[in-house]
Amino acid sequence: MEKDEIVLSPLEADPRPASAEALAERITERLPRVALPELLIEVDTWTHFSDRLVHAAGVDPLPSTLLPHLYASLLAHACNFGLDQMAQSTDLSYRRLAWCTTWHLREDTLKAGFTALVHYHHQLPLSQAWGSGTLSSSDGQRFPISGKNRHARRMPPPLGYGMGVTFYSWSSDQLSQYGTKFVPVTVRDATYVLDELCNNETELPIREHTTDTAGATEIIFALFDLLGFRFSPRLRDLNDRRLFASGAMDMQRYPRLQPHVTGRTNRPRILDWWDEMLRVAGSMKLGWVTASLLVQKLQAHPQQNALARALQEYGRLARTLHILRWYASPEDRRRILRQLNKGEALHDLRAFLMVANKGQLRQSRGEALTHQALCLNLVTNAVIVWNTVYMAAVVEQLKQEGYPVQDSDLAHVCPTRYAHINVYGKYHFNVEEVRGRKGLRPLQQPGHSA
Repeated sequence: MEKDEIVLSPLEADPRPASAEALAERITERLPRVALPELLIEVDTWTHFSDRLVHAAGVDPLPSTLLPHLYASLLAHACNFGLDQMAQSTDLSYRRLAWCTTWHLREDTLKAGFTALVHYHHQLPLSQAWGSGTLSSSDGQRFPISGKNRHARRMPPPLGYGMGVTFYSWSSDQLSQYGTKFVPVTVRDATYVLDELCNNETELPIREHTTDTAGATEIIFALFDLLGFRFSPRLRDLNDRRLFASGAMDMQRYPRLQPHVTGRTNRPRILDWWDEMLRVAGSMKLGWVTASLLVQKLQAHPQQNALARALQEYGRLARTLHILRWYASPEDRRRILRQLNKGEALHDLRAFLMVANKGQLRQSRGEALTHQALCLNLVTNAVIVWNTVYMAAVVEQLKQEGYPVQDSDLAHVCPTRYAHINVYGKYHFNVEEVRGRKGLRPLQQPGHSA
């Protein structure tokens, strides 16, 4: 308390222990360099995620002779190459790449594919060093759009210039990503934050979720509580947030807090609409309504919707309890901030993978943008799985050599590293073949495709 105001002192960053720094250097030195296509194939031999990418007719998985085309199609979307560029870079048939994309890369199969990767990663012993899988976070990553696109919106100045879309993703405390979707840049994150939590088909036992301020509203606080999740967002300007109670404050128990709890909720409104609020939560939980669609409707005209007003009243209580916990527990704050930092580290990895065409998306249809977001999510999870497996092998080798590996240090060495991964392919300089060519290369014929 300073001058009768509640003041929250900023946390000082905990430096990474010197032993953890040394361990990270040892791991970096020993991780093998790998090309991204080889990484994807190796991870598939462990997880068999390609078996989930079945044909639209529901027949058996892709024949092994077409697997290279399937991997190339995944990377073409995830790395933003497009099928034309991928066909030229790999000498694979464009027609077969397009066939694999059309019949095997769909929303349901891609979700099943990266769900298999999340399952596999969750069972790896080293994953437990980063978290138990009970905490997650979500955030949006903005990508510019080239050309005309009806799904693109003008990005606000702090986020860049030009038109763009957002790839919104959900990340666990084990650094796997269990959901993603493309959304308009201008729509607030809070609209979508519950979607993958309600549709989580992985083995991750998510019980708590965090976002930044853009993901939090009073209605979202209420829905999280009704669904049985704990919502722990990082909120800006806490000292300006009004605190609410459901009745009179106990003067003897909270003598210094009472002047700051100035709001009183409308208890009758909450009780009158309690059954309807539970019915809404049940509909979301059972998948009868998409969470984002319901939230959009509730937030569109909250003052004209009695159910929205009741949820706001209940959400004020949930938000007040969260703010008081945030004030009272520095360790809780550190835990949440660490999770948000993990999400930022995953964004860095995703930006590294989106290497082609200056990171500018060129898809114009909403379905194609959805597929690109899902392919990027699948490849990101494949990198996390590969890094985790090889980091565990390095740690085991160091222990056998007598290096003092402390379990507490492993939490500071994350699998979002990518310096050892080659996403650019390899150039071949066949000097003799080029010098021995007579005349010019043959010209392309109109209408010819690889």
